[in-house]
Amino acid sequence: MMMDAIAVLNAGSSSIKASLFAQTGDALALTVRGQVEAIHTAPRFIAKNAAGETLSTHAWNDATPLGHAGALDYILTFLHDRLDGLHLRGIGHRVVHGGLAYSRPVRVDAQVLSDLEQFIPLAPLHQPHNLTPIRLMLERRPDLLQVACFDTAFHRAQPEVAQMFALPKELHDAGVRRYGFHGLSYEYNASVLPRLDPKAAKGRSVILHLGNGASMCALSEGRSVASTMGFTAVDGLPMGTRCGNLDPGVILYLMDQRGMDARAIEGLIYNQSGLLGVSGISSDMRELLASGEPRAGLAVDLYVYRIARELGSLAAALGGLDALVFTGGIGENSAVIRQRICRDAAWLGVVLDEQANQTGGPRISTAVSPTAAWVIPTNEELMIARHTLQTLPIV
Repeated sequence: MMMDAIAVLNAGSSSIKASLFAQTGDALALTVRGQVEAIHTAPRFIAKNAAGETLSTHAWNDATPLGHAGALDYILTFLHDRLDGLHLRGIGHRVVHGGLAYSRPVRVDAQVLSDLEQFIPLAPLHQPHNLTPIRLMLERRPDLLQVACFDTAFHRAQPEVAQMFALPKELHDAGVRRYGFHGLSYEYNASVLPRLDPKAAKGRSVILHLGNGASMCALSEGRSVASTMGFTAVDGLPMGTRCGNLDPGVILYLMDQRGMDARAIEGLIYNQSGLLGVSGISSDMRELLASGEPRAGLAVDLYVYRIARELGSLAAALGGLDALVFTGGIGENSAVIRQRICRDAAWLGVVLDEQANQTGGPRISTAVSPTAAWVIPTNEELMIARHTLQTLPIV
């Protein structure tokens, strides 16, 4: 009997990641994961099985631009060849912004796609690229069901006061509000935490999604109650190239005194700031930690300091703290950053287990630590696959 499968696509500005999950009952098992990187410069493809073994590699050496369309065609052909007795039921997509209209996963048609295009100004680094493979698939395979899963959806459960800016209510009602992002990552971590720490899962936790994009989320009983990102994904913590929290008066100053227009400011706060802007060296935390340059150290200091500040704010929103959870590329892999953050959080009851932290946990706090600290590798693709399976019609 042929088993069903779900594919997941996560398209960025220069890459497309793809995963294939086989369905057995309500369970999903990864069979293959692949990605095309450097789409516009030196495209290369690599695919691995669930054990991490390399299955296939390919590089494009000709001068013809591959583009997202060419990358998608290659990925779809590869996945089709790997179905091997599996029936592809549908494709799930990560879409950063769902606005007010979409607070849960949705099957995509032309109207939904048109709606989602309206949110491109709110997520200019992500939304256009998230939607590209959806648009291409609607043109090429209209028979194949597609599901959009939103990074904003998890935060829609927040109290209204947590979503508000102190602006006229007409703007709030029109959608100018705090949305929050990285919701698929937070939702996955919230689904794992009960197995590791049932007390924390039923209580108050802060998850730190630390990667090239970075944010933090306060959860009460597994539900989002506050987050560091707001109207757009440039708010909150300093990131690889994004500035994070910024006095809006700075924007007015740049316009009035520096003569910068909206596009120039957009480039500054999205692409030229954060770790890269402060250090003048790199947006990569690994390079900054290895560097002896003072500005590299300053960038790391600012990053950790801002996390400590935001942690205090989120703990206040929760009325206390039972657990910290680290996830994302930096959160999962940098023992140094975890150590510095946990030491700053000692006042919240975090007692770091140095040896456990060096080996990556999963628990990195001592057994007697009043507040637990965990490392949970995120799995947004599996979360998308689960949502896709639940959204598709029952057959």
